Amino acid sequence: MLAKTPPPPYYAVIFSSIRTEVDSGYGETADRMVELAHEQPGFLGVESARNEVGVTVSYWKDLESIKNWKANTEHLAAQQSGIKNWYAQYVTRIAKVERDYSFLKE
Repeated sequence: MLAKTPPPPYYAVIFSSIRTEVDSGYGETADRMVELAHEQPGFLGVESARNEVGVTVSYWKDLESIKNWKANTEHLAAQQSGIKNWYAQYVTRIAKVERDYSFLKE
């Protein structure tokens, strides 16, 4: 399902990653991070896909909301587990969404 975002402007955090062979605990932690993000002020939605490269895009009201999410204690612990166990490489990009448009086939 695609995230339902408000009219721009808002922000997107784009997390692209390449996984290691380690899988233990990854799925549960990923699910928990989505659940936890939904509880954060300023969170607007999330979309995710994975093949050889995984891409998760979370949407946020403003930069302050993103800063607070990055500093969340449980999220910080998950980030450390990701560095130690699950990711061979990742990059995080933050972008301001200035325009969006959509299509829905009925």
